[in-house]
Amino acid sequence: MDIQKVLQQAEKDKIKFVTLQFTDLLGLIKEVVIGVNHLEGACRDGLWFDGSSVEGFARIQESDLFLKPDPSTYAIVPWLTEEGKTARLICDIYRSDGTPFEGDPRFILKKAALKARESGFEYNVGPEPEFYLFRADGQSRTSPIDFGGYFDLSSHEGFKAIKKIIAALENFGIDVETSHHEVGLGQYEIDFRYGPCLDIADKVVTLKYCAKKIAQMRDLHATFMPKPIMGAPGSGMHVHQSLFNVASKSNAFYDEHQKYNLSKTARSFIAGQIKHIHAMCAIICPTVNSYKRLVSGFEAPVYITWAAMNRSALLRIPKWFKAKSQAARIELRCPDPACNPYLAFAIMLAAGMEGVENDLTPPEPVEENIYTLDDESRISKNIDLLPTSLAEALAELKKDPLLCDVLGQHLFERYIDIKTNEWDRFKTQVTNWEIETYLDIF
Repeated sequence: MDIQKVLQQAEKDKIKFVTLQFTDLLGLIKEVVIGVNHLEGACRDGLWFDGSSVEGFARIQESDLFLKPDPSTYAIVPWLTEEGKTARLICDIYRSDGTPFEGDPRFILKKAALKARESGFEYNVGPEPEFYLFRADGQSRTSPIDFGGYFDLSSHEGFKAIKKIIAALENFGIDVETSHHEVGLGQYEIDFRYGPCLDIADKVVTLKYCAKKIAQMRDLHATFMPKPIMGAPGSGMHVHQSLFNVASKSNAFYDEHQKYNLSKTARSFIAGQIKHIHAMCAIICPTVNSYKRLVSGFEAPVYITWAAMNRSALLRIPKWFKAKSQAARIELRCPDPACNPYLAFAIMLAAGMEGVENDLTPPEPVEENIYTLDDESRISKNIDLLPTSLAEALAELKKDPLLCDVLGQHLFERYIDIKTNEWDRFKTQVTNWEIETYLDIF
């Protein structure tokens, strides 16, 4: 859809207001609301804003930035009808000289996708975001909406909330394939159709927007926090990935003559992600809380391995029907939904593509349950561990030149600063566990 078609569609839909949206460095949605009469000017010339006021963006002396809406993201916001209908457009960010702002997460992903395209590949992803629905009217902020488990029938209240979220997503043009109750009490997952990385990143952002707003209107709270309840399952965002060969119009990960029907390209892609996974964790598992999900005993991976049948592996090769070779893919299981999807997909793609370009070879797959292996067995198999804290992941990120190049110096430095500050604030906290454990005995 081009600008003229957007204006025509807005008139046809009787739109009165437009919310122009973008994400900050952390992936949190920001918006500017304008009257529809200003839409043409915003699309043609952009809309100025103060970048120094947005987390991780420009310094005060570089603060003049402007938004340009992406016409392909036009959609009606179904719950904003008071005083007239409202449309949503996701924006790209530019500097005052008209060049893309290098700190815009969406630009970072566009740049990574373009580089892969120049090598003949399109990067497709299918994330599986999980989240909790809590009651907003109780004393506890983490009181679950229901007491169901994995694939259980949802409670009446939970089912109604999920139906509303799905209906809203479909209004945004998102084809929801499945939704089901997850393992945790009040925990759900919504999956949508696999597709090109930029389109899917936009959809992940839209899912968070819809889930939070719909929940809020029902006196509920939707959270994509990785580990909101101690001892309960964490919320992950497993990401299915494949490369599409543009020239041959085929799935570059499929080879019927290889083990797992997995091509040499796919194996090299795996090797690239394994090589960079320690540093990648700072982006795909981006909070202090993320590392409380990455512990042994739950579904989240801890050990750096790949396999087909083994669900304790970091990278898994899902089964697919033989008649559907286009579905060949690999699943990265450590990302969580607190990540900025634009940055997450960008570094996942870059790491995998480095493996492809340098013809890297992954270690042998490990099909046995790694959680049952003792330390000696794991060492003998050269099975490494994921970082155990945000501090460890940041230390790895600082010394990874590939990821620095992908993120760009501007965003890289600001991300390190923000996340280091987050860790510094956390490590000075005195927790209830420390009080209960130490107060009386020392």
